[in-house]
Amino acid sequence: MVDAKSTRSPRSPIVASAHLAEQSQELSELEFAIIISSNAFLRWMERCMRAAGEVEMNALDVMVLHSLTSRDRAKRQADICLLLNIEDTHTVTYALKKLAKLALVEGEKQGKEMFYRTTEKGRVLCQEYADIRRECLIASFENLNIDPEEIHRLAGMLRAMSGLYDQAARAATSL
Repeated sequence: MVDAKSTRSPRSPIVASAHLAEQSQELSELEFAIIISSNAFLRWMERCMRAAGEVEMNALDVMVLHSLTSRDRAKRQADICLLLNIEDTHTVTYALKKLAKLALVEGEKQGKEMFYRTTEKGRVLCQEYADIRRECLIASFENLNIDPEEIHRLAGMLRAMSGLYDQAARAATSL
């Protein structure tokens, strides 16, 4: 805290790109927080999966595997891309091939579409991941004593922001 007699200037915003903060300091602070949070989250997913026993998976592979495990329902590649907001479908195709090679998912053709689901080995791996997540992350998170309603509100705000960024990306494409 800075008192009135202090010669110290107020704290500068924490941003990645000061030249962008000139346009909107708050948005630049949010963007920097998203950048460092997303990188930490991606790193966490890879390391948690490695601790669960699968060393060959990157963050996208982990996301695709969890997406397929969710609700124990087969999904098409397009469903996964839509759910995860992934535009480059070939990256999901590669992840699915890699997961199939690791015997974590299997595909079944239904008409013209290929549907993928998690194998028993994949479900066991996801459960081990969940156990490690509970041990390493959830307990620390709970110690922060953040109101669950505040987390719910923040998650909703981030989903809404993703829509704004998608809309801005479409607008930028037309320039």
